[in-house]
Amino acid sequence: MIGGYTDHIHILCMLSKKIALMKLIEEIKSHSSKWMKTKDESLKSFYWQDGYGTFSVNPSEVDTVIKYISNQHQHHFKKTFQEEYRAFLKKYKVDYDERYVWG
Repeated sequence: MIGGYTDHIHILCMLSKKIALMKLIEEIKSHSSKWMKTKDESLKSFYWQDGYGTFSVNPSEVDTVIKYISNQHQHHFKKTFQEEYRAFLKKYKVDYDERYVWG
């Protein structure tokens, strides 16, 4: 499942043991960036930020995540992605440095 909003995307996938997560992200960013640049003249300088966030999903929660990804537009009327992401990191006690989250 892939979906997003104006400033981010979510991808729910099963990762093969044969590919490193970093390699998957690199391939997604590289190919999608090249594709975006072909869509409109205003996107010629499109690029992804350097970082990314990845999280494991309990198999029993996959349907919940699919529903969440499907409803990004409605979801972000209530809370920005940055607010939501910080709350998520706090909820799951993930240490982070603000300088590297949005840079």
